[in-house]
Amino acid sequence: MNILVLNGSPRKNGNTARLVQAFEKGAKEAGHSVKTENVALKKINGCRACEYCHEKEKAVCVQKDDMQDIYSEIKEADMLVLASPIYYYAMTGQLISALNRTYALGKLAHIKKAALILSSGAPDMYESAVAQYKGVIGWWGAVDAGVFAVHGITRSHSLENTGDAWLERLYQFGRNLK
Repeated sequence: MNILVLNGSPRKNGNTARLVQAFEKGAKEAGHSVKTENVALKKINGCRACEYCHEKEKAVCVQKDDMQDIYSEIKEADMLVLASPIYYYAMTGQLISALNRTYALGKLAHIKKAALILSSGAPDMYESAVAQYKGVIGWWGAVDAGVFAVHGITRSHSLENTGDAWLERLYQFGRNLK
């Protein structure tokens, strides 16, 4: 299976990145192809709602930024994993911009599975992000393969302080994907 991970964390080596790496390691060991794009470190503008992609040139966004490279990766993916720290009860703005820009491609019916990896310092932060994720993948017709909401980790309370249980859980999730 071709898996694309869109990581919305601006911290290259932060907790979200470590969670993604654990998933990626397991999925690769299971024989899947995994590509991770850190969308927070790319130049991706928000959707302009200009409708160019639907009225002028089908599935082509008028904006020429780093999203152009990600479009080709999305088209090749069978599974999409969204990963983000939680900021103000939501996924990062960078990840939301990338997700909104998939509008240019229309309904991503070729995405068969999806998963969500979230990290936060507190346990009750995920409802909005999970609702948005479930709404989007429901429209695509993708199967929800899992939501992983890891809490209790901040800059001062890293994954090392909470043990390796979440890293192992995400590794096993990737390892057991069918």
